[in-house]
Amino acid sequence: MIAIIDYDAGNIRSVEKALAYIGEETILTRDAGEILAADHVILPGVGSFGTAMDQIKKFELDKVIDEVVHKQTPFLGICLGLQLLFEGSDESAGVEGLGLLQGEITRIPEGEGFKIPHIGWNSLELLHDGRLFQNLDAQSYVYFVHSYYLKAKEESIVKARTNYHVQIDASVEQGNIFACQFHPEKSSSVGLQILKNFANI
Repeated sequence: MIAIIDYDAGNIRSVEKALAYIGEETILTRDAGEILAADHVILPGVGSFGTAMDQIKKFELDKVIDEVVHKQTPFLGICLGLQLLFEGSDESAGVEGLGLLQGEITRIPEGEGFKIPHIGWNSLELLHDGRLFQNLDAQSYVYFVHSYYLKAKEESIVKARTNYHVQIDASVEQGNIFACQFHPEKSSSVGLQILKNFANI
């Protein structure tokens, strides 16, 4: 059973549908008991960092997520869900993130020919044998929608990068924590393989 954390942050149904397509049983929930009982947990999300953290704290999901991570349950953050795993974001100054990983979340700089937000398909440079990327070709394309991006503090946790005017740490992995800035649920067969790989961890 894969628990998808529901904290009113959008993009949840597309994740649920993608997992159903690959034959995974899911539960969409914010109930602590259901989340802690799951074999895998996913934190999706679109929207602003500050609003998302307000919602997470409102439902006391920060405590539940800490417990999930402590239990070593495989945990996947998607898009805003990746950003929330870090200490904070330039998008919402003064708002503390979950602080489970270390790095900077900063706005993609303006550049000629580069629209913000970054919306579209980009190829990945795969690094450090990420478990989410088993059985995928180098330079696989995935779908992004974001205005802020990650610069991880530790190179070793970065498992995929892309370039969009700047170098973007597109996926990280540390212990049982996995995260993707892109949307695997919207990334065709490549994204479905990434979700399968997560479900098999």
